[in-house]
Amino acid sequence: MRLELLYQDDWLVAVNKPSGLLVHRSWLDKHETRFAMQMTRDLIGGRHVYPVHRLDRPTSGVLLFALDPQTARTLTEAFANRQVHKEYLALVRGWVPEQGLIDYPLKEQLDKIADAFSSPDKPAQDAVTSYRRLQRVELPHAVSKKHPTSRYSLVRLHPHTGRKHQLRRHLDHIFHPIIGDTTHGDGRHNRFFKQELGSDRLLLISRNLSFTHPVLKVPMRIQAPLGREVLALFERLGWPASESDY
Repeated sequence: MRLELLYQDDWLVAVNKPSGLLVHRSWLDKHETRFAMQMTRDLIGGRHVYPVHRLDRPTSGVLLFALDPQTARTLTEAFANRQVHKEYLALVRGWVPEQGLIDYPLKEQLDKIADAFSSPDKPAQDAVTSYRRLQRVELPHAVSKKHPTSRYSLVRLHPHTGRKHQLRRHLDHIFHPIIGDTTHGDGRHNRFFKQELGSDRLLLISRNLSFTHPVLKVPMRIQAPLGREVLALFERLGWPASESDY
């Protein structure tokens, strides 16, 4: 796994995290030796980095770090106060409506070890995601016994809140789970993409982060490339295969 440097100045660094890479050391995989934090530090010459948001291990795309504690606090507050605009791309099962809003509160998902002392009885937290369909396709494969063909959509997602696994849970809630999601997805379609289309990953990408620079006070927009693997998959589905199309 390799990180791609997307942006760096005296206060911030952003990288393109590959799918499958943990952001930092975690009890979820005690044997893992590669982490985005360490790899980013190595990439910029050993300078310490401070995480300001999170990406799930299987999610790829823009990952932002601060380079000093004060900038980290400012950015963490910006994420918490919904002052950072986040855009994701996801390939999902079925034909999604052209656009919509998912307003569905989510119960906090607790880790058995990390959240051992947290209350399991907390009320559901507000969670809102807007989406817009970019592409759709119908393939002549009966992945499900109920249908002679299989339909898929590419959607742009904007999470207005930052709940754990929000996008994956919200898409599952509207019956359009993200392809490659082994927790909230559809195993039949995951296997089809792996066996027939060569895609064995969660097809969720943190495409853009937009925010005001915490020190320079200028608008920032950091974009992660989709990469050859994803664009090749899009081409096989009959969709445009250029970065500029998305």
